[in-house]
Amino acid sequence: MTTIHSLESFPLVSIITINYNNPKITCELISSISENDYSNYEILVVDNASKKGNTLSIKEKFPEVKLFLSPKNLGFAGGNNLAIKHAKGTFIFLLNNDTEINSNTIGKLVEQLMSDSQIGVVSPKIKYFFNPNTIQYAGSTLINSFTLRNKHIGNREVDTGQHDEARDTPYSHGAAMMVPKEVINLVGLMPESYFLYYEELDWCEKIKKAGYRIRYIPSSVVYHKESMSIGKESALKIYYLSRNRLLFARRNINGTKFIITMIYMVLVSIPKNTISYLLNFQKIKAYYSGLVWNLHNAKLFTKPFKS
Repeated sequence: MTTIHSLESFPLVSIITINYNNPKITCELISSISENDYSNYEILVVDNASKKGNTLSIKEKFPEVKLFLSPKNLGFAGGNNLAIKHAKGTFIFLLNNDTEINSNTIGKLVEQLMSDSQIGVVSPKIKYFFNPNTIQYAGSTLINSFTLRNKHIGNREVDTGQHDEARDTPYSHGAAMMVPKEVINLVGLMPESYFLYYEELDWCEKIKKAGYRIRYIPSSVVYHKESMSIGKESALKIYYLSRNRLLFARRNINGTKFIITMIYMVLVSIPKNTISYLLNFQKIKAYYSGLVWNLHNAKLFTKPFKS
């Protein structure tokens, strides 16, 4: 059987990752990429104005990497977009720097995209790096238009093969998603107004509205060292989840559903979160700052894509 790396006709994959204060972790990702079976790729690393760590050590250890030093922190979407503009690949593979891949991770995703031109995004099965038998992502549920929440299918389940069937899914996972460059050319770059969290969900909505499908591919696996950069329940995370959940609703939910969503937030969600964070000043400040941000940025109501 012919292996993927022996087929010169297989398209170039641009692998993009963002470094922020963690060059060692980024180098570990690049090392895992170098051991994969798909040889036609380039690696682009964007440093998002790191304040610590020797970013240049990435280039010293891996001279083939294209390293971009941003003078300011562009956020998740902005950092990825900077590299996408310079990417030469037919397929763009966005990978969190706190991930590592298997030998066939890239090839399996490429095979799926090449098999069907109506697929606009693919994501692998994602497992927890430090608990490699435990699933983090095996596809997702739809975002509830009232609560503005969704779930990762299989999250924290021991992997016994129960999610080993490829299927369409409403949303990809931002930690590992591959998108054809021609799809990006059609729908535009990842929305930068989010800065952190929800941007890949908004992007998926744009891609679906353009007529493409999103697929979960379990034969491709990525291992995620989750939340190594900002902490699982940090005030920073609470702030961006608070503001971006509402921003997502403003951009993607219309009419009566939007009104009901706002009623739910005022009567249920905001009181519940207020009680939850009441004893922590930093967290409750972050939560309300996120909500107030939307009042000061009403112009970002613009819908993400019209087919």
